[in-house]
Amino acid sequence: MERRLRKERVGTVKSNKMDKSIVVTVSRKVKHRKYGKFIGKTKSFMAHDPNNDCGIGDKVKIMETRPLSKNKRWRLVEIIERAK
Repeated sequence: MERRLRKERVGTVKSNKMDKSIVVTVSRKVKHRKYGKFIGKTKSFMAHDPNNDCGIGDKVKIMETRPLSKNKRWRLVEIIERAK
C-alpha cells in the first residue's frame, strides 16, 4: 500500500518558547468571492522542532505528520531563511 503525499507549508516562526515545539504562522492571499479584492488570511500550526533550532522570525518549511501531542500534527523539515 502506498502512502499519500503529505502536505507541506512555508511560514514564519511566531513562537519558540516551548521545548522542541514551535508555532508557525502561514499566510495566504484569498480573493473575495463577491468583491474580488484580495484578503490576507493567516493560520497557525504547532510543529515539532527536535533540536530547538528555530528562532522567532525564521522562515521555515513544515510537513504534515502523525499526531505528536494534543495539538502538534506538523514537523519541521528545514529552515529556509534565518531572521535578521
